[in-house]
Amino acid sequence: MAVWIQGGKLVDPVRNRVEELDLLIEGDRVVKILPTGVFSDTGPRLKRIDARNRLVVPGLVDMHVHLREPGYEHKETIATGSLSGVAGGFTALACMPNTRPVNDQRTVTEFILARAGEANLCRVYPIAAITRGQQGGTLTDFAELRKAGAVGVSDDGQPVKNRELMRQAMELGRSLGLAVISHCEDLNLSAGGMMHEGAVSSHLGLRGIPAASEEVMVRREISLAQETGFPVHIAHVSTAGSVEWIRRAKEEGIPVSAETAPHYFSLDHRAVEEYNTCAKMNPPLREPGDVEAIKKGLAEGVIDVIATDHAPHSQAEKNVAFEKAPFGIVGLETALPLTLCLIREGILTWPEAVRKLSYLPATLLGVAGGVLREGAVADLAILDPEYSYVVKAEEMRSKSKNSPFIGWSMKGINVMTMVGGRIVWERNI
Repeated sequence: MAVWIQGGKLVDPVRNRVEELDLLIEGDRVVKILPTGVFSDTGPRLKRIDARNRLVVPGLVDMHVHLREPGYEHKETIATGSLSGVAGGFTALACMPNTRPVNDQRTVTEFILARAGEANLCRVYPIAAITRGQQGGTLTDFAELRKAGAVGVSDDGQPVKNRELMRQAMELGRSLGLAVISHCEDLNLSAGGMMHEGAVSSHLGLRGIPAASEEVMVRREISLAQETGFPVHIAHVSTAGSVEWIRRAKEEGIPVSAETAPHYFSLDHRAVEEYNTCAKMNPPLREPGDVEAIKKGLAEGVIDVIATDHAPHSQAEKNVAFEKAPFGIVGLETALPLTLCLIREGILTWPEAVRKLSYLPATLLGVAGGVLREGAVADLAILDPEYSYVVKAEEMRSKSKNSPFIGWSMKGINVMTMVGGRIVWERNI
C-alpha cells in the first residue's frame, strides 16, 4: 500500500529549508515530493497520514548508543533499545562494542545484526572494538569486522592509550571505510573520579574528574590527525577546552569531527548536588561555562553531531551510594525535546538541528539516511513541536529508566516513525 503524507513541513538539512510539502511513499522509497494540494489520488490502496501542523524530518541517526546485548540484557536488549529509539524518532542506531563478550570479532557483530533483524524496528549498525577485548594491546581484525557489518571502530568506555596503536587504527579505518571514534580520557587524571572536579565535588566530598582528563586526549587525537591526514571522530565532548581545540583544528583543515550529547547542553554539575546517581556519567556534567561553550560549538558548527550516548543501567545498579553507581544515563527518548530547546533559544535552526541529528551522523558513518528526496529510502519521523508533557519513567520504552530528566516538563515529541516505508512507531496524541 502506498502512503501519502499530507500537509507536513518537510525539513531539509542539506538545502537548509523548511517547506510545506506532501510525500508519496511506495514500498520502501519516497517516490514523489510535491507542494501540498497538488497530489489528489483517492485510490483505495492509498494510506493517508495527516501531518498538518507537524514537521516531517529524515529519520534520526544516533551514532553513539549502548544496547548492552550480548551480556547485559538486564539493562537493555537490542529489541528494547530499538523500541526506545523508534519512540524517540530514531531510525538508525550505531551500538558501541563494550558488551560481554566485547564486539571484537565477526561472530559478535553478526549476532548483533541477527538480533536487530529479529527486532525488526530500526536499523542497527555495529561499532566494533579498536583493540581486542578493549584492552588496548592489539588491534582487532578491522577488515573481517567490516565484512561482518561493522561501520566503525571504537574502544568507547576506554581510551586507546598507546599513541602508535591509535595511529594505526586511524590509518586502517580510513583504508576500509570505517569511522574511528575516540573516547578521550586520560585515566591517570580521571582515576577514581566520580563527577566533575570543581566546587560542587568539593562540597559533596567526591573525588573529581578534571576537564584536562578529556582535553589532553582531544589534543593527542588532533595531533595524530594532523600528522597523518587520517580522520578521527571525538565522542561525547563535554568541556570548553575541547571545543576550543576542535575549533582550532577545523580552522587549520585537520580532519576531525566531534559529537556532544543532550545532557552536556542541558545540565551542569549542580545536577549532582543531591548525590543523584542518574546525573552520574562519563565524561561528567561540567560547569555552566562548559555548557555555554558546548552550545556555542553547536551553533558555529564546531560540534558536528548530537548523539545520545544512551547508556542503560538497572534500578538496582543505580539505587546505591553515589560512589558505587555506574556511569551513564538513557537518552533516546529525551534527545529530541532537549534539542528543540536549542531551537527555541535561537542556537540552532530546524535544518541545523536535523543536520546534527540525522544527516551528519549518517554521513560520518557512511550509511544511508539523513535526507528525504525522491528515490531515497523512506526513513522518517513526524514530529509535533508544540506538544507539552512531563517525562515519566513508566512511559519510557527503554528497559532501564536511569534518566535525570524524569519529571521534567518537555515541549515537542515524535508521533510517528517510518523505516523503509513501514510504520514502526505511532503515538496517539
